[in-house]
Amino acid sequence: HTGEKPFCCGQCGARFSQSSTLVHHRRTHTGERPFACPDCGRAFGRRSTLATHRRTHTGERPYACPDCGRRF
Repeated sequence: HTGEKPFCCGQCGARFSQSSTLVHHRRTHTGERPFACPDCGRAFGRRSTLATHRRTHTGERPYACPDCGRRF
């Protein structure tokens, strides 16, 4: 809660409070995308983005609108 951002990107100077966020940020400069979809081969920089993408293949819609029930 201190607002301290001790992790600095050596390329652009962006600062982060967590080292893991800096690791993800560095991929914007390197283009590294280590998480590949086993179904189509599309690659992503974050594991969570791959997990969201995989739903396009499975048809899973885990979120429901509380008002209308429509799933997303």
